[in-house]
Amino acid sequence: MFEAVKTILIEQLHLKNIEVTPQSKIAEDLGADSLDILQLLMTIEEEHGIVIPDEELASFETVQDIVDYLEAQN
Repeated sequence: MFEAVKTILIEQLHLKNIEVTPQSKIAEDLGADSLDILQLLMTIEEEHGIVIPDEELASFETVQDIVDYLEAQN
């Protein structure tokens, strides 16, 4: 699941020469703003056929937070 989220992050945030780890902070380390995060989660929702509630969206700080949420949905 981590690799899938990592791939989406790299594509949507145009990350080059930046290592994405489970501990990477989405905003601080990867430079995502609120619009980037919204687009990221819309892509994840579409690919996984789920809906992520807005209150969950606010709790995602690291890449691992997204991975944990997705794994809990399966």
